[in-house]
Amino acid sequence: MSAYTDPSQCKVALLCGGTSGEREVSLNSGKGAQEALLEAGFDVTMLDTANKSDLMVLLREHFDIAFLALHGAGGEDGTIQGMLEILGIPYIGSDVAASSLAINKAKAKMVYVSAGIPTPASAAYTDLTEVDFDEIIQRVGMHCVVKACFEGSSNGIYMIEDRASLEEAVKSALDLDGEVLIEQYVAGDEYTVAVVGNKEIESLPVIQIVPASDYYDYEAKYAPGGSKHLCPAPISEELTARLQDLAVRAHKALGCSGVSRSDFIVDSQGNAWILETNTIPGMTKTSLLPDAARAKGYTFAELAKRLIDLAFEKHQK
Repeated sequence: MSAYTDPSQCKVALLCGGTSGEREVSLNSGKGAQEALLEAGFDVTMLDTANKSDLMVLLREHFDIAFLALHGAGGEDGTIQGMLEILGIPYIGSDVAASSLAINKAKAKMVYVSAGIPTPASAAYTDLTEVDFDEIIQRVGMHCVVKACFEGSSNGIYMIEDRASLEEAVKSALDLDGEVLIEQYVAGDEYTVAVVGNKEIESLPVIQIVPASDYYDYEAKYAPGGSKHLCPAPISEELTARLQDLAVRAHKALGCSGVSRSDFIVDSQGNAWILETNTIPGMTKTSLLPDAARAKGYTFAELAKRLIDLAFEKHQK
């Protein structure tokens, strides 16, 4: 049950911006979420968590709920969630533990493996002196992907095809955020699946991502024309059901709530491999979550209201 009867009487703190490498994406997500929340009739105040004066508004004024459009460190890693817990303000999405777990690509992969969710072979390091490049090449192959563990929006991701590039990329990723994941490269088609819910979880339609370039990098994600989103994906019912099931299982295994979006590669043999799970999916005009909601028959405004209802549901327990 919702904790309000009239959205206009529900005061929403829309948190966006922040100080991570995904600041600009988050500001755009904030604008998209603001439009949706206003359309749904909510009383919305947009706050940039990079500004202390905005944080003081959060402390000083009464808000019924926080709608999070933050990405990366300081927003998707459990820190702002912890602050909101202390302040007693309900918020959309996953709690402190699930947020901090899902944002760490290496830790999340351990959860996937434990839950029996297929994921590419990998190795993780926090210290350059511990890195054995010969062992890495033997485990994941020379054609691999180096990822800074806590970055998103394809920041800190390097496609590798030779040893010199591997060594340079590992050092760069460690310099960026202190932990690096080296992952086997799997060639195939890219898909993403958003799910919505707490205990009862609903899968949104599968989206196939077709980048204009060879890889789904930052430009492909956010530049106009950088990629096509085919939704619902033109795939078999069997593969659709399998990807949706894996996304639900990842959501549950990580302890997520409210919403999450998991990304997959399907190789030429039809094997599906999970890459990562986002606990605060993007909400820009080119983002995947609003696309999936529309394909399901929800307007973005209806989805935003659903996320707020789920947040109140979680908070009341």
